[in-house]
Amino acid sequence: MERLSPGDTAPEFTLTDDRGEQVALSDLLGRKVIVYFYPAALTPGCTKQACDFSDSLESLRAAGYEVLGISPDKPEKLAKFREKEGLTITLLSDPDKRVMQQYAAFGEKKLYGKTVEGVIRSTVVVDEDGKVFLAQYNVKATGHVAKLRKDLALNNAEEEPHNGA
Repeated sequence: MERLSPGDTAPEFTLTDDRGEQVALSDLLGRKVIVYFYPAALTPGCTKQACDFSDSLESLRAAGYEVLGISPDKPEKLAKFREKEGLTITLLSDPDKRVMQQYAAFGEKKLYGKTVEGVIRSTVVVDEDGKVFLAQYNVKATGHVAKLRKDLALNNAEEEPHNGA
C-alpha cells in the first residue's frame, strides 16, 4: 500500500475500542482527527506516546481535534493499558492489521538493524471532510506529540504532567 499524502481521502474504518464499542472514522466527520498507529500497548515507547497524547487531549480538543490510537492489541489489553496509565484518548483494536495496511502503517521496517515486518509508528491527521491533512511515517514515540503540535501550528503551552494510576 502506498503511503497517504495530503489531499488523499482517508480510508474509512470501523474498529472496536477498549470498552467493546464500535468507532467509525465517519462518525467523526466535521471534526479533525489525529489517527496514530503504534506497535503494542504497555511497552515503554508506546506508553510514553499514549501518555503524551492523553496529556495534550484537552488542548487538542479545544483546537478541534479528536485522537484515535490504533494498535493490533485486543480490546482487553487496551482496557488494561487505559486503566494502568490513566489514558483519556480513544484506543482502537486492529488485530488483523487491515486498517494499518490501508494507512500504510504496517509493512517492512528496520528494527535493530534488521528488516522486519511490523507496525510502522505513523500519524495521519484527517480534516473535517475526511481528507488527509498530514501524514507522518516512522515517527519517534518520544517528542512526537510536541512535534505534531508544532507541525499543526498549535500553541505549545506546557501540558500538565501525566501521572498514571
